[in-house]
Amino acid sequence: MKASQFYISTLKEAPADAEVVSHQLMTRAGMIKKLGAGIYTYMPMGLRVIQKVEKIVREEMNRAGAVELTMPVIQPAEFWQETGRFEKMGPELLRIKDRHDRDFVVQPTSEEVVTDIARQELRSYKQLPKNFYQIQTKFRDERRPRFGLMRGREFIMKDAYSFDRDEAAAKASYQVMAAAYRRIFDRFGLRYRAVAADSGAIGGDLSEEFQVIASTGEDAIVYCPSSDYAANMEKAESLAPQAARPASCNPMTKTPTPGKSTCADVAALLGVPLATTVKSLVLATDELGDDGQIVRSQVWLLLLRGDHDMNEVKVSKVPGLDVGFRFASIPEIENHFGCKPGYLGPVGTLLPVKLVVDREVAVMADWICGANQADFHMTGVNWGRDLPEPDLVTDLRNVVEGDASPDGKGVLAIERGIEVGHVFYLGTKYSKAMNATFLGEDGKPAHFEMGCYGIGITRLPAAAVEQNHDERGIIWPDAIAPFTAVVCPIGMDRSAEVRSAAERLYADLSAEGIDVILDDRGERPGAMFADWELIGVPHRITIGDRGLKSGQVEYQHRRDAAATQVALGEVVAFLKNRLGG
Repeated sequence: MKASQFYISTLKEAPADAEVVSHQLMTRAGMIKKLGAGIYTYMPMGLRVIQKVEKIVREEMNRAGAVELTMPVIQPAEFWQETGRFEKMGPELLRIKDRHDRDFVVQPTSEEVVTDIARQELRSYKQLPKNFYQIQTKFRDERRPRFGLMRGREFIMKDAYSFDRDEAAAKASYQVMAAAYRRIFDRFGLRYRAVAADSGAIGGDLSEEFQVIASTGEDAIVYCPSSDYAANMEKAESLAPQAARPASCNPMTKTPTPGKSTCADVAALLGVPLATTVKSLVLATDELGDDGQIVRSQVWLLLLRGDHDMNEVKVSKVPGLDVGFRFASIPEIENHFGCKPGYLGPVGTLLPVKLVVDREVAVMADWICGANQADFHMTGVNWGRDLPEPDLVTDLRNVVEGDASPDGKGVLAIERGIEVGHVFYLGTKYSKAMNATFLGEDGKPAHFEMGCYGIGITRLPAAAVEQNHDERGIIWPDAIAPFTAVVCPIGMDRSAEVRSAAERLYADLSAEGIDVILDDRGERPGAMFADWELIGVPHRITIGDRGLKSGQVEYQHRRDAAATQVALGEVVAFLKNRLGG
């Protein structure tokens, strides 16, 4: 490709609404152009990156035995009504009507449609296993689309769905996909981690996220540097302390804490470590009648150490809270504790509450909590003496750096990541809801065991930029760069020798299968280099009159601080060697 034939449009400044680096740089590099909130045109330079991502994904999916198809973007609502997701999915599901007033959705994912295909086409166990995948446009009506391609409303996703005869076969299919994903992400050339994950609203009980490591990532990744353990924050378990609870040393005392309503403020006032305080979180569960109205509510008190944070996913799995919970209202709190939030505690509640205690709190002695009276806290609180031993002790908190690794092989560390892929074992969640069955070997109908596997095709380039950039622009890995190499001739419009050498080198590199662009625009060197550094092409070869006189050209990788002199006759082999070819 020659630059004069291509479309290059770079900007000196990022738009005002570009909050994160990837949004800023991809816009400035002319890769994306905003059309509406969370909706972008993929410009020629950006589309080349997306197509390279798709190519790697497609090759590895095919290698793993998956079969490509394409399902409609607009889908009849009746399939989503079968699974209940038409109502449950909420406002993120874009619902539309046709001229006949029939309901449709703009697909955010395709479990329903692919399950309908399976129930019509896969009639016998002899046709299993099968894995269908597509690379297709999706739409989710995000409340706050932001960060460019990181959280858009319209995006491209690779979604795959496996169908198996039983659980063991389905889990084998899951492992095939998990291995394929590792090959895919290895080929992208990005630093990533595969982490154990909670399956969330999509369902299933076996799940991994693929996270691109980036300091700007929204997700916290928990891992053990001395083992293979890795999980996202929602999934990472905080182990029960091994040490026994120490003996109590102090009497329980009602202590004045005027105006100090947070654990941090109380600890500072009393001159004690924050870890000696206990925070009280009040939740409620509702029982609904046939008419959907609340019949009765139950108030729950959760106790966590003052320096720990509640993990809502873990709390949502506590028996009794797993039906759905909310934070209690101020009237509910006042009725049960006789006090507004800030000074709440388990000692002397007005009405009974269900008490759930984090593992760390269960082994604490002489701890501090609210006294259920404004401007007072209880100090020297102890289990058994001042309160009955807790009935329910479980893991309620986010892990922190230095916690013991659940695999017993060291301590945990935390880094930031951007989720770009996810694999799930779904079981029969969708096949039962849609009565999708096949005839088993015994001649009886059985529901398909399913898995689903997604990769954010357009999110991945944004994640790559978040991980790979500097003050000059993007630094693409070779595998997904819009062009692998650029030939930059200095003054080719004025020098026949430079023009001839550049054209010849461009032809030689192209003949070797290297994805190269020749910048024949006649730009000044500073402007030309600035464009390619912003765009992030990883390999640059510069040709000028002065170098040609001694048979030399300059090679510079996008990460290199300075150029390297290479003989013109050897530069093709030199570059191939750098590319591993």
